[in-house]
Amino acid sequence: MYEVTIIKSFSAAHLLAEIGGKCEELHGHNFKVEVTVGARELNAEGILIDFRLVKKWLKEILDRMDHQHLNDLPFFAGTNPSSENIARYIYKEMQKQAKGDAVKVLRVKVWESESSAVSYSDE
Repeated sequence: MYEVTIIKSFSAAHLLAEIGGKCEELHGHNFKVEVTVGARELNAEGILIDFRLVKKWLKEILDRMDHQHLNDLPFFAGTNPSSENIARYIYKEMQKQAKGDAVKVLRVKVWESESSAVSYSDE
């Protein structure tokens, strides 16, 4: 299995309802996002996928969240914009972007701090 991982970041604010503690108050993070795509075979050019294409897909998704109050965005309506749900959202959106391509989105990892991260995959 070949894998390509792209890392990008975005900044956003959110609050997490009904979990207790300071996270119920409005606060922000400089999120780091790692997206890994993979496939068993390389294409005719001998690469898995052009890095630029995966970066473009991820940028389009993160631009919707960058410098936003995540709770106000339609795709988090009725859902806590936790790092777990952010990872799932990005994963699902990346799947849409990769549809028709030879790669599969394997996982999305979202870091909300230098020492705290979550991962999401359909596995």
